[in-house]
Amino acid sequence: MLGQGRVLIHTGDGKGKTTAAFGAAMRASGHGLRTAVVQFIKGNWDYGEAKALTSLANVELRRIGSGFTWLAEDPAEPRALAQEAWRVSRELALSERYDLLVLDELNCALTEGYLETEDVLALLREKPTQLSVIITGRGAPQELMDAADTVTEMRSVKHAFDRGVPARRGIEY
Repeated sequence: MLGQGRVLIHTGDGKGKTTAAFGAAMRASGHGLRTAVVQFIKGNWDYGEAKALTSLANVELRRIGSGFTWLAEDPAEPRALAQEAWRVSRELALSERYDLLVLDELNCALTEGYLETEDVLALLREKPTQLSVIITGRGAPQELMDAADTVTEMRSVKHAFDRGVPARRGIEY
């Protein structure tokens, strides 16, 4: 028996939010828990974390996004993809097939106005009791943080990118 699920939020301007959530998914997998991950916003870029997760038998990864939303030629595209990711997320959450659901970059979809915070809060109220949910992304709405069991804020102290150093495969992505 898993007991009561949790709601965890990883937010802030520092790096590591997705990596921490994916680490939790790997931990859950190691204990035989059924895990689903839905990536909002991020496209099919070559993320090492995504590659690692797809090698785990009890983790399902759904990547629904177009990448950097501010680069979209048609602003309706990232909105439609975020709404599709939300539909899939609700379906997975309410299916009772999973012990952990990671909603990667959901906070960004909320901040961009693609989705409504109240819809997320409603899902957290109606989710199966045993389901834990991890939500990542900058700018978590206060109402969401208030509803969470655990909130972690990643704070950037210093980042190589600020000095013009490009992201390195296997380190930053």
